Amino acid sequence: MATDRLEQGLRKIKEYVSEEESERMMTSDTLKELAPDLRKYIVEFGYGDIYSRPGLDSKQRQLVTLASLVTQGTEPQIKTHVKRALTVGLTKTEIVECMMQLIPYVGFPRVQNALTAAKELLENE
Repeated sequence: MATDRLEQGLRKIKEYVSEEESERMMTSDTLKELAPDLRKYIVEFGYGDIYSRPGLDSKQRQLVTLASLVTQGTEPQIKTHVKRALTVGLTKTEIVECMMQLIPYVGFPRVQNALTAAKELLENE
């Protein structure tokens, strides 16, 4: 049974991913058996509650998200959100500069790792 938050999250996430990818996210979750509610929480809370808030557009939200992921050193999620950043219209330059801006705050290693994670996706832009 879908909740209003889940439905709102699913609508919002379609701004960031293709229809096929949004379906795949919900049906082929590799952590479904281990943590069956994780994906639902991500969609309901992350996209239904947080990404749906007013005040920032999709590009701004992706820049903030990327900056946060770089500071945490979460390369798999960086790849995911670089792809989403491109989908909402951020340019390769904007994504790279977002990461470069973080050098004084998180250091060269984190930024280099983030750029390495993003490289394959950005080389095709």
